[in-house]
This record gives sequence, structure tokens and C-alpha cells, in this order.
Amino acid sequence: MKTKVVTIDREHMDMDAIREAGEILAAGGLVAFPTETVYGLGGDGLKENAAARIYAAKGRPSDNPLILHIAELSALEVLAKEVPELAYRLAEKFWPGPLTMILKKSEIVPMATTGGLSTVAIRMPSDEIAREIIRASGTYIAAPSANLSGRPSPTTAEHVVEDLSGRVEMIVDGGPSDIGLESSIIDLSGDVPMILRPGFITKEDFEQIVAEVEYDKAVLATKPQDSVVAKAPGMKYRHYAPQGQIYIVEGETDAVVSTINELSAKAAEAGVRVAVLCAEETKERYTCDKIFSLGSLKSEKEISAHLFAALRAFDTEHITVIYSESFENTKLHQAIMNRLRKAAGYQTIQAK
Repeated sequence: MKTKVVTIDREHMDMDAIREAGEILAAGGLVAFPTETVYGLGGDGLKENAAARIYAAKGRPSDNPLILHIAELSALEVLAKEVPELAYRLAEKFWPGPLTMILKKSEIVPMATTGGLSTVAIRMPSDEIAREIIRASGTYIAAPSANLSGRPSPTTAEHVVEDLSGRVEMIVDGGPSDIGLESSIIDLSGDVPMILRPGFITKEDFEQIVAEVEYDKAVLATKPQDSVVAKAPGMKYRHYAPQGQIYIVEGETDAVVSTINELSAKAAEAGVRVAVLCAEETKERYTCDKIFSLGSLKSEKEISAHLFAALRAFDTEHITVIYSESFENTKLHQAIMNRLRKAAGYQTIQAK
């Protein structure tokens, strides 16, 4: 299959390209497109064969649920069996935006889209290109991240081309993703709202709307959770991993810097291609040849936007071992560390 790549200027939207993307989706094809979080791999969420094509293109297990992307609030009543009042309050506050809500699904949503579950994940992206493509399709778009399963999520069209060229009909280039982390996921299908995946919208943000909200135990895990039921994307399988092994070094800053310098020097002496992942504030303190700064600790959005690109850069540089600082001291620490721990396979080192 030859993949068509089109670039859309946000200041002068190419509606012909938008319509073409919508037609591909309506016909059961696949289109990768930008969102404010990461690039999504879209297919018609109401067609079982489209869901099967998404799983095949990504190499993704079919029990890993897909998120349905919508452009209008009225779609909630179509896709969900029942919509609690809380869902509307959250939508009023956070939609369009990086929030996915899990509700009990209606009969119109096939089990192939939900990974065999009786619940459905729904999101309204704030990205204008994404919403226009959804409208042009005339349906609701199932769209996981547009990467091969297990690889770092894509935040540019170039990342998508690297993983999915020849596997999808079209890739829409709308420039770099703004946030760089997948959406926050909150489960509203039970008695207590449950955060299944942390993201740009934090627990503290949710608590402004609802008094009681909890983290699913898998979110706070410090070891692999292969036995959990994947009620949302990213809960069960290894994600975000570069080809090299990441080790997260935890502890007080001076001790972390000293430990990473010692470990990276030993690795380099042994002929290992080694890199350091750090914040801008400590970048100059490392002696390793390959140093990747995610940005300033004063800007958690900068760190989140650069994380997946850095993980992909390790592969480009053929890095074998990566020593990473822990990024616990930011507002988005749960989201950032959730991705980083999974990328590391939960491998941590305590700084001396």
C-alpha cells in the first residue's frame, strides 16, 4: 500500500484534503492525523473491520481498547448507554481537550472497538484539524496513538511515517503535537470516578469538579501489571519503549547526578552506547557524550511535549543504555513518570 502524506496549514485549512481524509475513513480506510496530545491512527469506530485494521497496522493486541473521537457533544448520547450528569460537567470544563471519559457503551459500538468490554472510551480533541476530519467522515473515529505497538507515541508526522508508512492510506501532517502526552482517562462507569491514565488534566483538576476521585492501582504501580484487565489504552502492555534499556535513577539531585555520571562512565568504558535523559537545570552537570534535555522543570508542558521525541531519538542514535532522572517535582509528574516507568520496564536505581 502506498501511503499519501498531506500537510495542512492551520492558518489556511485545506478542506479538499480534509474531505479526502473523511472519505477514506468513511470507506473503512485508515488515516493518521494530529491531535493536541499525540498523533492518532483513525478508523471508523462503528465498523468492526476498521477496528481490526487498526490493530493489525499497529501490531496491537485486540483486547487493548480503542478511544472513540467525536466532534460534537451530542455524540455522547449515541455512543453511551447512559450518560451521568458528571460526564456533562467534565465535558463543560475540559472538552474539547485532552480528556477521555469511559462510560457504559450503547449497542451501536462494536465489541471490536472496545476490546471486548461493555464500556466505551470517548474523547473530543481540541485540535481543529482532528475535529474537521471527524466531521468530514460522517462517523466517530476510533484512534489509538499512530505508532507501532510498544514504541514511543508519535508527536510529529515524521514519527508516524517512520512507523506506519505502507500500513495506512493517508497521514495528515499538522505540525508537532502541543501537549505530547496522551489524554487523561477517567472511568465514570463505576460508583467512584477512577483515573485509569494520568495526563495533562490532573487529579487536582478533576477534584475541582468532583469531590471523590481515585487512581486505579495500575497507575501507581512500580512493577509490570500484565494481569490487569485493560479497561483503557496503556494499562496492560509494555509501552513507549526505545530499543535501548532505560534506568530511572531516583534520589536527591546531587546524588542522582553523581550516580548517573559514574554509571555512564563505566558503560562508556565498556564500549556501550550510553545516554542521559535529564532536565535543563542539570544538563551541564553530566559528563556523558549524549545528553538529552527534556526542558526546564519550571515548564512541565515543555517536558511532556519532548518526552516521546527523546525516546525515539535514542533509537536514531543507536543508544543501548539510557540513565534518566526522575521527574517527580512537576505538576504533571504522575503523567510523565507513568510513561517513563513503562518505557523503562519499571527498572529503577537508587542514587548513592
